[in-house]
Amino acid sequence: MRATFPSSARLHRPSEFAAALKGRRIGRGALFVISTPRSRDTAPDTARLGMIIAKRYAAHAVTRNAIKRVIREAFRHQRHRLPARDYVVRLHSKVPDASLSELKRHVRQEIDALLTRTL
Repeated sequence: MRATFPSSARLHRPSEFAAALKGRRIGRGALFVISTPRSRDTAPDTARLGMIIAKRYAAHAVTRNAIKRVIREAFRHQRHRLPARDYVVRLHSKVPDASLSELKRHVRQEIDALLTRTL
């Protein structure tokens, strides 16, 4: 199966983000929290991703963009195995001072572990 990330696999509207954030938390790590909506009556056809990477926790745009790229890539590879629901990944603590490559490695490990836990 080809791992793609089309527009249909993303959350677009603020209401979609709000529903997931009001829902239940399905995973928490050192840096991230993954939430999903409680009701399954409006379940999408496939797993969809939304990200909230606040400037408060990652001050530099380079850091925020790198984190988002790594999260998208991890989700893209596991999307076909995940249950069809909306997922919102939110950065909830300050990013440690480390090189960008170390940060990417740390983010990938944590996101892979959180997504695997949701299966």
